[in-house]
Parts: sequence; C-alpha cells; structure tokens
Amino acid sequence: MSEVLLHVEGLVTSFPGAGGTRLPVVDRVDVAVARGEAVALVGESGCGKSMTALSILGLVPKPGRIDAGSVRMAGRELRGLPVTALRRVRGAEIAMIFQEPATSLNPVQTVGAQVVEAITLHESVARGAARRRALGLFEQVGIPDPGARFVAYPHQLSGGLKQRVMIAIALAARPPLLIADEPTTALDVTIQAQILELLRRLARETGTAILLITHDLGVVNEVADRVAVMYAGRIVEEGTRAAVLGAPRHPYTQGLLRSMPARVLPGERLAEIPGVVPAPDRWPSGCRFADRCALVMDLCRAREPARTVFGSNAAACCHAVAAEAAQ
Repeated sequence: MSEVLLHVEGLVTSFPGAGGTRLPVVDRVDVAVARGEAVALVGESGCGKSMTALSILGLVPKPGRIDAGSVRMAGRELRGLPVTALRRVRGAEIAMIFQEPATSLNPVQTVGAQVVEAITLHESVARGAARRRALGLFEQVGIPDPGARFVAYPHQLSGGLKQRVMIAIALAARPPLLIADEPTTALDVTIQAQILELLRRLARETGTAILLITHDLGVVNEVADRVAVMYAGRIVEEGTRAAVLGAPRHPYTQGLLRSMPARVLPGERLAEIPGVVPAPDRWPSGCRFADRCALVMDLCRAREPARTVFGSNAAACCHAVAAEAAQ
C-alpha cells in the first residue's frame, strides 16, 4: 500500500445506555486509506458504518461521543482539535457525500450558488473566479448544460443530477479524501452506474482517495481497491477486493455474498442470513456474530475472536478461521 492518508486506530464511539452506562456503537475500529485508494466499509444497517464516518469528521451527534482512539489525516491527529480547526479540515482535507442529496442541499438557494459558497468558504477567491470554477466542476462531474443547471434550484433537478451537485460541492476545495456514505442508494440502477463510474474516474484522474460506506457488495466490486467488512461495531474481515470478494473467510462475509441477487441463478432461492444485527446493549461477550453463524461453537460464545492474518492481503476475526489456518 502506498502512503497512508487517513489512519483510524482503536476508534470507540458511544451513546448513553441504561443506568448511566455507555454503549459503544463503534468499537475499536481500525481503518486505513492510502492516497489515491478506494476503500469500502461494508455491512448491514446498524453495524456502525455511518457512525464511523461521522466520527472521523468529528460530527458525532450528541449525546454521542468519541471515547478512545486516534484519527490521523496525513499524519496530523484530528481528535482533540478545536472546533474551528476541525471546520477547516472538513471540506478542505476531507469532504463527505451524503446518502440523500435532496436533504443535503439548500432548497432556497440555486445549486450553482451552493457550489460557489463551498469554494469561497475555503479559498480567498473573487466571486467571478469562483463561478468559473463552479461551472468547471459541473462539467467535471458530468452535469449537462452547466450554465442552465447552475441557476436551477434543487427541486428542479433529478436525483442523479442532485447527487452530481453534491459531488461537485465535495470537490470544491480539492480535498485529498472523499467519504461517500451510500452515495447511490436513492438512485435507480442506470443513474447508480453513472455515479459509480464518475467516482472511479475522479479517483483515477485527480488521485482523490475514497472511503465508501455501503451495504451493497455490487457497488464494492465496481469501485473498491480494498474492503473492510463491519459487523456490530467491529471490523470482522478486511483485505483486497479480490481476497474479500473472491475468497471470503468470515462466515458473515460469506453470507453477505450469498445473499447478492447477482449471484443467484434463475429459479434459485435467494439466500439470507438468519436474524438481525444485535443492538449494542445486546452484544454477546464472545463473537458478536455467534447467534447467526452456522459454524458457531462453544468457544465463539465464550471468547472474542482475535484477528487472523492471511498473507499480506487479508485478515479475519473468527475462531473457525483461526482453527483452519492453524492446521
């Protein structure tokens, strides 16, 4: 892996529980993203993916808080920075593309004005120059007839165009890292493919690193260089895209892949993982996937599995995997 741009280590984010306790929703998470690399953070809803992204940006909603860990951007520790310093990081160094552009854009301001505002927020540039830059960004993200769209309001644009505007805003300050939180979930299949191709092209042409938050392994296969699979607040498997999607080790990752419609032959029943992701106040003391796992054994309920490394490109946290590797 080339130079690490974002390095998250031992991150713990919690919310209040019963009786004055704190419940970790992100629990000792390690994630690294290199310059120009696309890393996908994958898992079902409720696994802690989006909260991990918000924690990186220091945007955990109250009464949540970050209890432990390190978040370094280009070697600089972000945890503990004053609010004013963090605001400069957001947009200029790390920009975020949210899941639903319709709720992220200002409905009473033209989309062009919102991109101009994002530019002038981080750079001392004349309005005319900022407008020219914004029009260039519209072209870069593939918005047709940029001049006409520039003066449009969000409600006048399709979902796909609104998401392209959000990407233009994210690119306004030329950040080295984009965090994309389910950027295609609200879009139809055709527009989804266009947005994914856009993200791939941007990464290739600008060297922008991407941390992609998604539950869709099809999206992962299209965009990611490396994959981290998250379950109940923890990373349970990680590695290159080929290693994780081509030869998954953890039973949870295997279950996610079996449940992909694209992998089911005509007439076959779609596989599913029984049960649901447990809430943080119901996490078991051993492996958190134990109640849903077909390979569960007594050890799984008694002790949390350690990380087992496979060569230089994959690792998984599973007692069954560790036993197999030891043979």
